[in-house]
Amino acid sequence: MKRVLLLLSAPLSALVLYAAMRHLGQPQAAMAGLVAWMALWWITEAVPIPVTSILPLVLFPVLGIADVPSTAAHYGKEIIFLFLGGFIIALGIERCGLHRRIALTIMARVGGSSSRLLLGLMAVCALLSMWINSTAATLVMLPIALSLVDDEEAPQASRKRLTVPLLLGVAYGATIGGMATPVGTPPNLVFLSLWKQLFPGQDAIGFSQWMATCLPLSILFIGMAWLLLARVIFDLRKDTLGEAEAIKGRLKALGRASRDEWLAGTVFALVAVLWMTGDTLKHDGEVLFKGWRDRAEALGQVSDAAVAVLGAVLLFLIPAKRHRGRQTDAYSMHEEGRTLMTWAFAEQRVPWGVLLLIGGGFALAAGVDASGLSGVIGEAMAGLGSLPMVLLIGSTALIVCLLSELGSNTATASLTLPILAAMAERWGMDPQSILWPASLAASLGFMLPVASPMQTIVFGTGRIPMHQMVKTGVWMDLIGVLLLMLFFGL
Repeated sequence: MKRVLLLLSAPLSALVLYAAMRHLGQPQAAMAGLVAWMALWWITEAVPIPVTSILPLVLFPVLGIADVPSTAAHYGKEIIFLFLGGFIIALGIERCGLHRRIALTIMARVGGSSSRLLLGLMAVCALLSMWINSTAATLVMLPIALSLVDDEEAPQASRKRLTVPLLLGVAYGATIGGMATPVGTPPNLVFLSLWKQLFPGQDAIGFSQWMATCLPLSILFIGMAWLLLARVIFDLRKDTLGEAEAIKGRLKALGRASRDEWLAGTVFALVAVLWMTGDTLKHDGEVLFKGWRDRAEALGQVSDAAVAVLGAVLLFLIPAKRHRGRQTDAYSMHEEGRTLMTWAFAEQRVPWGVLLLIGGGFALAAGVDASGLSGVIGEAMAGLGSLPMVLLIGSTALIVCLLSELGSNTATASLTLPILAAMAERWGMDPQSILWPASLAASLGFMLPVASPMQTIVFGTGRIPMHQMVKTGVWMDLIGVLLLMLFFGL
């Protein structure tokens, strides 16, 4: 009975919202209703999340929002192949056992205390995410986090209590770290490109200027997120996954890194270096580093997604050494002459439903734009200009954050920043003072799996209950908005 009520409540809520907004226009009201429908099904999991994600394929043409071919195109976007390649690379690290070695190294450095492990893992995720794609950083650190909580030699009760906060910590660390640099996450790049396009007469925002402003914000945010996870929502003060000496002993027992670990690590290192060095870095108009995409015309269209797929393909090509006597390890799937990754292994482990979830987020964001609902939102925000600066930034950041919960953070930034640029001129204020916090707010979606790729990846493990992600994410969103008000409104 409860499931039936959950199933029916979403479409009924959509009808109520449609009727309430019908005076604004049929497409806008229909899109608002569909957003409410999908959001409720995502939150309640009344139907499987991937099934909810493909609703636009059916309802967009029925509601007159978009046709099937243009809607289906969102489920094959370039970033989905970045995910696919990244998932396979992460599986390659897991399959050869390299993730276990890395995890034990981290534990040996920071100790076996659960709260210290959480802080160490969040810091590593944030540091990686500052320089490589936040999604890629999450994909790399996820198997390491899983190896910590799946370690059968650690106390079972401690592992159980640590699972959710540690996985959320991976996503939060990558998200917050990505805010610290212009290249850390796509919304930052959307803002920088939009700034050059709409305000060509203004000084460009340099790399060092961005870091000087956002790195302190990220450091403070990481600290507050750790306190929330380790002290407020979860209490990890008395938990430990093992004594430091015991952990060092286990690390030593692994022996030297195997040939396959070196090869899988080399493939990842190659991909990471290509991700980090692909784009040209500039400061005050001067080139600090010329990316390889700009060094050769033929490489100009080779994106991060293509690099991820290259890494995945290499894993399918490089032969693996056969390992006998390890039947409980992922190596047990290796056979003589097989490669570091096989399709049978990847097919079983890649979360295909997550890829549909990402496509659904893109389709939803595009529908908000195509239906004209974005214009309605912009008009609703017009009256905010009379608020004091700190409240204006808080209100704007909260609206952008809530929009980001329902779709791609990149799409949200692309959707809202042009509207806010126009609003800034209408409000008679420096556009940078509102566009900067708004672009960072687009990365603040912490409540729903679809809110960001990082959330999607950790939710795809199946170990985080939806209600727990929403409960913790509400606090993270509020903390993020308050920090933006503090840094940009005062």
